[in-house]
Amino acid sequence: MTPTSDIAQSPQAPDSPFVLVASDLDRTLIYSTAALQLSMPDAEAPRLLCVEVYNSKPLSYLTETAAGLLTDLAGATVFVPTTTRTREQYHRIHLPGPAPHFAICANGGHLLVDGVSDPDWHRQVTGRLTDECASLAEVRAHLLAAADPAWVLKERVAEDLFAYLVVERDLLPEGWVKELGAWAATKGWTVSLQGRKIYAVPGPLTKSAAMREVARRTDAELTLAAGDSLLDADLLLDADLAWRPGHGELADTGWTAPHTTVLPETGVVAGEEILRRFIRAARRDRA
Repeated sequence: MTPTSDIAQSPQAPDSPFVLVASDLDRTLIYSTAALQLSMPDAEAPRLLCVEVYNSKPLSYLTETAAGLLTDLAGATVFVPTTTRTREQYHRIHLPGPAPHFAICANGGHLLVDGVSDPDWHRQVTGRLTDECASLAEVRAHLLAAADPAWVLKERVAEDLFAYLVVERDLLPEGWVKELGAWAATKGWTVSLQGRKIYAVPGPLTKSAAMREVARRTDAELTLAAGDSLLDADLLLDADLAWRPGHGELADTGWTAPHTTVLPETGVVAGEEILRRFIRAARRDRA
């Protein structure tokens, strides 16, 4: 029997929106085939639920156990999907459970309310970017000039907010991302390598700022978060309690914080464990 009823059995659960859960999606709760890391024997592998289709092909998964856990969690807390994905990319995902009232897209550039971007929030964010860091045009020009077409597969601009490259990781020169990051820091930007994607993101464009706004609107008394990449670090630091899996950019650099728990699990089973930790923390807060 899967442990999906920890919250659902509590009579207080439907009336407990004061717990806010802001979780990264890719490689934290949902996983592509390449990121699943199913290291167990085939006969012991968990059953998977596809939650995203792209170009008519299945793309992202979580385990069936995780699906049940997420359904219960989303019904008992303010669950906020929190992603660097664009709005279009986010809307391809169909998570189990009730549709989230809030979602954070474009690394905090868009705060969705019932699926629609809040224009006031977006206006506030773009104002900060104009005032506090170099322009997207300047950073994009440097990114294209510094990259080598031999290992760049695609170059994209996301929501007119940030840029990223899709690269052949095996051909990426050692130290190139670090050098790019050092240059970007002088411009008020951040660089993150996630799978085959190299992101260049303005420093003021953060998931944590959007999480704080949702917490303000919902009067949340406890904030929980999870993530695996450098672009999640501010989110984990700002939450009251946080978790990161044993894989990803943060794991590769050994990143941690006093209130962030480092999980040993990797791959899709880490997503299960993160959801269990969210549920336990939400239950303790109501005790």
